[in-house]
Amino acid sequence: MVTEMDVKPVRSRDIALIGYDQTTSILEVVFRAGGVYRYRNIPADVYYALMAAPSHGTYFQKCIKNQYPYLKVS
Repeated sequence: MVTEMDVKPVRSRDIALIGYDQTTSILEVVFRAGGVYRYRNIPADVYYALMAAPSHGTYFQKCIKNQYPYLKVS
């Protein structure tokens, strides 16, 4: 269960919103083309690096996608 998700809009060609719940280590990614995914076991430092990256999409592709378990929620 997700408790308090801190959701923020981002400037990205592919990603519209990024949310993170530090209590459960769940990262939620909302894509502009559609689809909401929740990634589990995301360390806080990975989330902060994603938010600080010059390209959120590139960081996501390189360091999160296919690296952590996920669930498509919509």
